[in-house]
Amino acid sequence: MLDHLRTRLRELSDGRTARSLARSFATAPGETSEGERFLGIRTPALHRLVPEYEGLPVHVLRRLLASAFHEERLLALLILVRRYQCRDQHERRLVYETCLACTDRINTWQLVDVAAEHIVGAHLRAGGDSIERLEELAGSQRVQERRLALVATLPFIKQGEPEPALRLAERLLRDPETSIHKAVGWMLREIERRNPEAARRFLDRHHAHMPRTMLHQAVRDMPEVQRRAYLEPNARQGG
Repeated sequence: MLDHLRTRLRELSDGRTARSLARSFATAPGETSEGERFLGIRTPALHRLVPEYEGLPVHVLRRLLASAFHEERLLALLILVRRYQCRDQHERRLVYETCLACTDRINTWQLVDVAAEHIVGAHLRAGGDSIERLEELAGSQRVQERRLALVATLPFIKQGEPEPALRLAERLLRDPETSIHKAVGWMLREIERRNPEAARRFLDRHHAHMPRTMLHQAVRDMPEVQRRAYLEPNARQGG
């Protein structure tokens, strides 16, 4: 079955698309996804394959997650998301543990964000494991695990619970990685849409010392007057 799936993927591959994806994921030496390889398949085409292959056993999906190609790992995660959403408690636990066991292969922002919100975050929000797992991930030396911790707070944010995201955002304010700056800003923006008072209390305390990318992401959707108030140099006090 796995060989058949890989044959299908090769049939869908396109060299021009592969080159475009490589550029968009910053795969050059020294960039965030250095060395990442692509078959050249757009995400909608992968989504269309999910119903056909959702019955693949988890041990086969772990083999797919070990692939050198981004699209094979993404398809494995999309199938795992489908299985998580459609199966019983035992299956959901298995999918969750599979993701956490394979974080070394969940190594681009796209892969991280799929696993974080729809599997790890969903499982923690449902009480399937201790929320302290987010603190463990946030303390990782691997940037992808720190981002996973942040994005896994989305299900909490969407249910009106901003505290886990705010706690991690404060912890990661000084993180050196741009992908973390973007993720913190994204979570703050999501909080601001649902609980503007909580987001702005956080920004009032920390905006002067936030990395520029993080702050821009956090205030991007605010009304112009409020956005500029946070971004003006005199408001940042040397940040």
